[in-house]
Amino acid sequence: MNRLNPVAGLVQSRISGLHPRLTALFAFAPSNGLRHYLKAMQDTDTTFKHLYHWNAFDAAILLPYFAVMILLAIYGVHRYTLCYLYFKYRKNASTDPPRHFDELPSVTVQLPIFNEQFVIDRLLEAVCAMNYPREKLEIQVLDDSTDETQQVASALVARYAALGHPIQYIHRTNRHGYKAGALDAGLNVAKGEYVAIFDADFVPPTDWLMQVIHHFAEPEIGMVQTRWTHLNRDYSVLTQIEAILLDGHFVLEHGARCRSGDFFNFNGTAGMWRIQAIRDGGGWQHDTLTEDTDLSYRSQLAGWKFKYLPHVECPSELPIEMTAFKTQQARWAKGLIQTSIKVLPRIFRSNVPRRIKIESVYHLTANLSYPLMVLMSAALLPAMVCRFYQGWFQMLLIDVPLFTASTFSIAVFYLVSQRELFPKTWMKTFLYLPFLMALGIGLTVTNTKAVMEALFGIKSAFVRTPKYRVAKKGEKSQAAKYRKRLILAPWIELLLGGYFFLAILYTFSNHNYFTAPFLILFVIGYWYTGLMSLLQGRFERWRSGGANTDESSPKPFPVGV
Repeated sequence: MNRLNPVAGLVQSRISGLHPRLTALFAFAPSNGLRHYLKAMQDTDTTFKHLYHWNAFDAAILLPYFAVMILLAIYGVHRYTLCYLYFKYRKNASTDPPRHFDELPSVTVQLPIFNEQFVIDRLLEAVCAMNYPREKLEIQVLDDSTDETQQVASALVARYAALGHPIQYIHRTNRHGYKAGALDAGLNVAKGEYVAIFDADFVPPTDWLMQVIHHFAEPEIGMVQTRWTHLNRDYSVLTQIEAILLDGHFVLEHGARCRSGDFFNFNGTAGMWRIQAIRDGGGWQHDTLTEDTDLSYRSQLAGWKFKYLPHVECPSELPIEMTAFKTQQARWAKGLIQTSIKVLPRIFRSNVPRRIKIESVYHLTANLSYPLMVLMSAALLPAMVCRFYQGWFQMLLIDVPLFTASTFSIAVFYLVSQRELFPKTWMKTFLYLPFLMALGIGLTVTNTKAVMEALFGIKSAFVRTPKYRVAKKGEKSQAAKYRKRLILAPWIELLLGGYFFLAILYTFSNHNYFTAPFLILFVIGYWYTGLMSLLQGRFERWRSGGANTDESSPKPFPVGV
């Protein structure tokens, strides 16, 4: 027995020398389960027990910070909800029309254009090649252009009309109401019962009308939207990311909302309307920058049903320059907030189901996440400083759920959409995910400005997205004359990128390596969008030896018409 005493003493000394966290693990985990284990971990994290005390300054920083994070997490959870609805109601996906017209109805095709001289010939060639009886078809070129597009478009229309196509040229000189005004003016003289709309950068397939029209044989259908595809998807990393972003919208957002019976929107192009549904919804109105979404909600509130056809594709052109992309995104962001202010009160007063009201709020207010991101960006570094002295366990317990809800949901959302579209090659989307998230962060400056203008009722003109007519890598843009520049926003983005670079240096100085990858996304996002906005077009001029691309670009009059 005496020889065992030294061994017992040694064991006892070893056990008593274990770290308090391990002692808590052995003491609490087996008997009381995970709840007591987590409590023990919290109680034994005494690194800064006598150094850190909660104070008013920390509360002023951390309470707004966590409020913003929770709001972003709520929108993140909604992305998971859309994925769930998409698969839950898969059986409701629209495919073939349940019935067909005995006799095809008359259709008007509207082509609203504004200074589109480099793509108008491609559009008219595709539309005039569509399969539909000519005696039942009417094509309207609605031209608000102020440049050479007038001559190009009118000459094209005259030539196609001479070949027997039912096409007419309608030119306005005042641009009242912008695109909505042009569509309304054309509708006033339209002869068709249904109207299909295509923007200038779209190239509808020859069978598009025949694939869509028979869905209107159901008398309750007011609008049918088809899925955008992309002519220049592989042009650059930017166009790849843009395509993934739009795929998420068309696959999961439209798919989930249509399948579950929620309201969804016409996208302004590549869709067809029953003209009576437009009139019942109050017609085209131009008090928002997203006249398509505005009319969609008003028409659905009037009782019309919408259909989405993901299997019917319509190719289009993506913006190839950062400023063009930012201009497009800012217009959509501002327009959706304007539409939410306009139509959400009507939706709340209506008799539609509560789930439709809730989904409408998520849909129309989603761009509020951009000003929330700006607030989070401003508070992130001070919050990191405050929370450094709270201990690692508290940070892990709070940050992981919020990160999973907000940031991780973005990755899941777009991966699922790519898997649905490209089941054999979707894994390569992982390569683009960091850049996709970084680009979303980089858009916060311009989109926040757009959202705040909408909230404060500041009106602005409908700014068109420049069309460059490039589809393949290495092709040179002809449309330098339509290039726009942002003056202040790129410099703000570069400053924000520098701010987050300093935040990364701070995390490394405090050995907080877990946060660094997240902060790197902010640096890449802000510097990428800022530098690309400032440098766009310069490389092209260097390659061309400083030639004036505005003057050297040929006018694309048709060949062989």
